[in-house]
Amino acid sequence: MVPRPPFPKTLRQFQLDFATEEACQQYLAACRWPDGFICPRCGHGRAYELVKQRRQQCVKCRHQVSLTSGTILHRTKTPLSHWFWAAYLMTTDKRGVSALLLQRQLGLSRYETAWMMLHKLRRAMVNAIRERLRGEVEVDDTWVGGEQAGLRGSRQLKNRRAALVLVAVEKRGKASGRARMSVIPDFKAATIIPFLTKNIAPGSTIYTDGLQSFADLAEAGFQHVARNQPLRSELRQGTKSAVPLADRAIGNLQQWLIGTYHGVSKDQLQVYLDESCFGIIVARLPRPHFRHSWVSEPAENQQSTNKSGERGISTSMHWGLLKQPDNQKVACR
Repeated sequence: MVPRPPFPKTLRQFQLDFATEEACQQYLAACRWPDGFICPRCGHGRAYELVKQRRQQCVKCRHQVSLTSGTILHRTKTPLSHWFWAAYLMTTDKRGVSALLLQRQLGLSRYETAWMMLHKLRRAMVNAIRERLRGEVEVDDTWVGGEQAGLRGSRQLKNRRAALVLVAVEKRGKASGRARMSVIPDFKAATIIPFLTKNIAPGSTIYTDGLQSFADLAEAGFQHVARNQPLRSELRQGTKSAVPLADRAIGNLQQWLIGTYHGVSKDQLQVYLDESCFGIIVARLPRPHFRHSWVSEPAENQQSTNKSGERGISTSMHWGLLKQPDNQKVACR
């Protein structure tokens, strides 16, 4: 198989490589057909480019194939160069980019267009066949949003002003590995256990605090280590958290939501959680290989081995853009 074209390693190179609509289409075609165009109807290997229509037309049978079919770009009226820039800005800065900032930087006439582009990219960040977390995993829950004064625990759920989020973070030595985050309706074991069995491989060791909802993890096929979580006042004085990596991910998530987006709506919170998990992986990749997996989580299923023999994340990634059908409509606010 012919390797996919390399992604630019510098901003200047990106500007030169994707300066025109034609250049963007050629790159997408090279990613989609790395061995050359093959007509799905007759199998012929030559085609004409219909640049304005974003299609390839078979020389033999004249069957036309859309370059963007089955992707989040299908039938978009926004120039591909704008999409390329949006993906570049979104994935090369761990702070992310807000719709207002994207609108200004791309010169878009409508805020709704920028918002829609970013949300389509966020929805495509989750690989449907991604591998589950494994090994040692820390799990914790948190509130995202303002707390109601005078109410504690599940009483906060009464008027649902804040969202409850469950976080699982893979341990890799003293560092964080991959992560999973999900909005959940309550603290009950019937809610928490299905999330963990879906996202964590059986036999993994799960570290949690003393919440009673985690008590049945052993019966679910996990090795469970429960620890007493210190009080907040003790944590401020330097006492070590029972789940330090999960707490770090939660802290980073909350600062990121406030610092970049100044808060998000509860209805759209899950896609921001997916972007945060994507960012955790992306931030660990070497810069020379760049973050060229636009809209899919960097190839978790392709594990590599480093010099020390530890399992790492392969940097031989590809653009998930061409494998993420846009099955979900994104409604603009």
